[in-house]
Amino acid sequence: MADSDGEYVGDLSDDDLGDHHVTSAADGTYGTRSKAKGGPKQKGGGRKAKNARGKAVWEDIQRSWEDVVEGADGLVSREDHLQAERRARLLRDTTPLQRGIIRHLMLVLDMSFAMAEKDFLPNRYLVTINCAVEFVREYFEQNPISQLGILAMRDGIAVRISDLTGNPAELIEKLREWAEQQEPLGNPSLQNALEMCRGALFHTPSHGTREVLIIYGALMSSDPGDIRDTVTSLIADHIRVTIVGLAAQVAICAELCTRTNGGDESKYAVALHEQHFRELFLSATTPPVTLTTEQSNASLLMMGFPSRTLASRDHVSLCACHNRPSREGYTCTRCRTKVCRLPAECPVCGLTLILSTHLARSYHHLFPLRSWVEVSWADAARSTVCYSCMAPFPIESKARLKGKGKAAAGGDSGAVGSNVPKGVSESGRYACEACGNHFCIDCDMYAHEIIHNCPGCQSDTRDSLALAADGDAEAHGAASHAKGDAMAIDT
Repeated sequence: MADSDGEYVGDLSDDDLGDHHVTSAADGTYGTRSKAKGGPKQKGGGRKAKNARGKAVWEDIQRSWEDVVEGADGLVSREDHLQAERRARLLRDTTPLQRGIIRHLMLVLDMSFAMAEKDFLPNRYLVTINCAVEFVREYFEQNPISQLGILAMRDGIAVRISDLTGNPAELIEKLREWAEQQEPLGNPSLQNALEMCRGALFHTPSHGTREVLIIYGALMSSDPGDIRDTVTSLIADHIRVTIVGLAAQVAICAELCTRTNGGDESKYAVALHEQHFRELFLSATTPPVTLTTEQSNASLLMMGFPSRTLASRDHVSLCACHNRPSREGYTCTRCRTKVCRLPAECPVCGLTLILSTHLARSYHHLFPLRSWVEVSWADAARSTVCYSCMAPFPIESKARLKGKGKAAAGGDSGAVGSNVPKGVSESGRYACEACGNHFCIDCDMYAHEIIHNCPGCQSDTRDSLALAADGDAEAHGAASHAKGDAMAIDT
């Protein structure tokens, strides 16, 4: 029996090892390393032979176990498991609730010594910075008329990275500059960070929400006083706190989130892995449900919808928001001040300047798109391609049909498809309950996370055509009846 690891050959140089080859008992071709393309070692050809060596046998191993995940009912393919994770983010409560679409959020990042841990590769600090940049983009994509500020906890104090602003480019620029210049240092201080957030949110208008999102990686907090007094002040100012932990659950963090969110314990969670951390981080882009009567009452907010102005080639003017020269921008509808991008607040008169598309894009939080349901193989025959992207759907295999027949004969209706994870369609189809069209998993994700509309419902004209056809039929019947009455009168 041949040794699977090959025989040991000592006192050989790297070049000699490249030429050494162990034959297999079966066909004489198996070895620990492939031979050099040049054949036997030639004089002076050691370097060439070394560069020409192929890969080791163990480098081409097919890791088949990575494609299979063990579930509760047996083995599940990794593709189905990933689809189940993607669908789990969509299968949430879609009940229309009153939410505050004008948000004021302070993002607090833990930059203490605990963020140098390497349980998240390359370390917690870099993973948090990358997720924070993605969060800033997604936050303003989902909440274009809101504002965001960033703080850091390090060395026992709270440091302000950026004030409240509605400019995502400015936030990302300052965040990256901070990440390049600073390193994790010292202990975090929850109380100092919360007091600074309270000072930044205290003067925000009452019609908007006041929120604090904390990314916390440590298991302790170096506070100068009693943090429970700060929690009481946060409750009095209607400031809600959400915390995403990276290490383990901390009692004061759970108490802080529960008391500031009206007893809701789901606002504090600990990340299990990097993907879970990203999901928890980005879940804060959804506006919270209004809790106070003051926010629930209707109030008028003055806004301006400026038009874009294009300057001539020879005329360059400064914008009032950054004092930078630019050829184009937007003119305030009240004081005619130029700003470079929207949404923004006029630096001169303080008027909120937005576009109509920004306001319309915020309404999908108030009227969310309903979740689509899984389609079984029994109802999958009426569709062969996705209604939106025209991608072909999988066809039911003969083995599944045969297994279904055996299950029906044996009276076991749950034998077929028992290994499919919860939330994943066995036929690869997902149906909208309103229009009845079938979609693939990619279109399901795109419709619920990006456009927030159903392509089938938006393009469905059957109701109007049916009404038009019914109206024509009724008109034709009335005309025929009138003609018959006229003929009867004539006779």
